[in-house]
Amino acid sequence: MNIVAFKPAHLHALELQDAQAYLSGQITSPGYAESLATVGQSFTVLDGETVIGCGGCMEMWEGRAIVWAIVSRHAGRLMVGIHRAVAGFLSASKYRRIEAWVDEGFEPGMRWAEMLGFTLETPEPMRGFRPSGGACFLYAKVKHG
Repeated sequence: MNIVAFKPAHLHALELQDAQAYLSGQITSPGYAESLATVGQSFTVLDGETVIGCGGCMEMWEGRAIVWAIVSRHAGRLMVGIHRAVAGFLSASKYRRIEAWVDEGFEPGMRWAEMLGFTLETPEPMRGFRPSGGACFLYAKVKHG
């Protein structure tokens, strides 16, 4: 496993996990991958030449960002290493508040957010939140000091 700087081509090479298959139209829309490369810190996880995941923080304003992660269907055996890399990335981040949006019903995503130190802020899902109309929960990780 290798962590490299995110490039838009990485996103196009990713084989989406089933839980994120609905993102395929968004990912292939013109300019989407390029915008992710310019709105904050981002990275790609490679297994050899295979893209396993892409992620980063989209800066909203100074001190606040939204974390994003798009993961391959082949990530399973590498999730411990991916988790450690993401935890280190978040720890070193310059942002005071980092938000994560997790799809309603996506239990692995909810568990991962909590393992990364995020706290659930919306006991009820945010309805109609996704482009498809799907609902999400808002998690946040706030650095104090």
